[in-house]
Amino acid sequence: MTGGQVHYETEAQVATITLDNPEVRNAFDLGMTRTLRRLWTEIRRDPEVRCVIVTGAGERAFCTGFDIRSTAAGESQRLVTDARADSFFGHITALQNRCFTPVITAVNGLCVGGGLHFVADSDLVLAAESASFFDTHVQHGMLAALEPAGLARRIPLEQVFRLSFLGRAGALDAQAALRIGLVGEVLPDAQLLPRARELASIIAGFSPAALARSKRAIWESLDHGLAKGLDAAYREIKRHRDHPDQVEGPRAFFEKRAPNWAPFTGDD
Repeated sequence: MTGGQVHYETEAQVATITLDNPEVRNAFDLGMTRTLRRLWTEIRRDPEVRCVIVTGAGERAFCTGFDIRSTAAGESQRLVTDARADSFFGHITALQNRCFTPVITAVNGLCVGGGLHFVADSDLVLAAESASFFDTHVQHGMLAALEPAGLARRIPLEQVFRLSFLGRAGALDAQAALRIGLVGEVLPDAQLLPRARELASIIAGFSPAALARSKRAIWESLDHGLAKGLDAAYREIKRHRDHPDQVEGPRAFFEKRAPNWAPFTGDD
C-alpha cells in the first residue's frame, strides 16, 4: 500500500513502514504526516500486526525532518496550532498516536531534525554503519524543542544539548550514537533490514497483549516519578490479569507446544 510518500506492507505479522520521499531525502510534509497518522491508527486496531519496522527508502537518508522547502515558504508556521495535540507533526510516531505495538526503527543514512522523532519514540533502534544523526533546527533559526524533549528520556542531557545547539557540527556517526545509547546496534548497511526483520520475527512470536501492555507500562512510567510510575505499571498488570494469554503462555510451556495467543487490538 502506498500513499503520501509512504510504503506500507505486512508479512508474517510484521508491518514495515518505509518513508519514501527521495527528492528531499525522505523529509516529511503534510501529506506524509497524514498518511502516518492513518497507518498508526490502522496498526493499533489490526490484531494481525504484532511488530512494526520503520525505515527510509534508499541509502542516503532515513529521514531529514520536515521538508525545509515548506518551512521556507512559511507553511510550517501556518501549521503550528495552539495545542500540541492538534499539531500535524505531533502524530508521526507510534507513541504520538498511542499505538503500543512494538516498533523497531532501522536508520539508514541521515537522520536529521524531525527525523529524530522516530528514534526518540522507538522501542528498539538499529543503525547502519552509514547512519548519522544531527539537528539543524537552531542552525536554521527554528526551535529544537520536541525532538530534544523526547531524546532527553533516552540519552544523557549533555548529549541532547550538543545535538540541539551545535547543528551539523554536532553530528554523531553510528558508533558514537551507539556509545551514548541513542541506538542499540550498529550493522553493515546490507545487514540492517535483515537484522530488523529477525528481531521483529522474535517479537511477533510473543503475546500481542503482553507486548502492548508492557510497552505502555514502560513508556508511561517515564511520565511520572518512580512511585507513580510503578503504580501505573501495576495498573497494566491488573488489566492483563484476566487476559487468556496470562494462562496460555505457561500452559503452552509445560505442554511443550507453541502458544495460541489471543488477538489484541489496542482497545482491550
